[in-house]
Amino acid sequence: MQHDEVIWQVIRHNHCSFMAKIETGIFCRNPYNVTGICNRSSCPLANSRYATIRDHDGVFYLYMKTIERAHMPNKLWERVKLPKNYEKALEIIDKHMMYWPKYLLHKIKQRLTKMTQMRIRMRKLALKTREKIMTTPRKEKKREARREEKAEKAAVLDKSIEKELLERLKRGVYGDIYNYPVQAYNKILDMESKDEIEDEEEEEPEIEYVEGYEELEEEDDMEDFGGLAIDESLKDDDYGGMGEDGEDDEEMDALERKRVRRGSEPAVGKHEKDGHAKSKKKARVLVEVEHEDAGEKQTAVQ
Repeated sequence: MQHDEVIWQVIRHNHCSFMAKIETGIFCRNPYNVTGICNRSSCPLANSRYATIRDHDGVFYLYMKTIERAHMPNKLWERVKLPKNYEKALEIIDKHMMYWPKYLLHKIKQRLTKMTQMRIRMRKLALKTREKIMTTPRKEKKREARREEKAEKAAVLDKSIEKELLERLKRGVYGDIYNYPVQAYNKILDMESKDEIEDEEEEEPEIEYVEGYEELEEEDDMEDFGGLAIDESLKDDDYGGMGEDGEDDEEMDALERKRVRRGSEPAVGKHEKDGHAKSKKKARVLVEVEHEDAGEKQTAVQ
């Protein structure tokens, strides 16, 4: 037979697996407890007539226990579903607990109010984005730090950043900025001046001036006509027709002396050697041919 007072005395003074004693008080972990406090009026085990509210996946249910179902543990609690509307839920509670104790009815309504407020706050938090705190092992942190350090060294960030800033400065992105660091500004000016000098050297072709180049060209031109000159051995010839050739040879010798004085020594020496070689190589001979019919003499040079 169900005897509530005996059950309470045993639970309170001997042992209860749902009891939790802390500094602030004594609490109950039983899910059917309407207040969560361990006392005579709130204990679901020591009261044959009891009621509470529970939440199943966001839906509230009213649980009621009567002494007539004490012999059937599987059917001990009667469950009534409550609507989401707070006012309609209160009406259903008043309807089913019309003849119940006023203290228990008040505690049930108070629990419904708290659970409704909690559900509203949960919906707001679900819609609001929040940061999720996650723990990482110490080994992973060290490994990531080493990888970041290696990546920074491989990327050469200082050089790349400096290059990008110089390109933006040349394009005029920053406009008129007058607070340049002096050392960096001088360094940039030196680099730009060096680049300009290198560009000019690449654009201008290299021209070398050779002294006496024009005289050498004239000498080459005269060498082409060297075969037409008459040998010096023929200057003192008695024939009247060779006088003019002797004068030409004297003029050529005078021109050669002038070129020797003006031009470079190696080129003139070469010219003299070539002239002597040609004169030694080829000798000229005068041949007289007499025709009986015409009675005239003809002179040929070989």
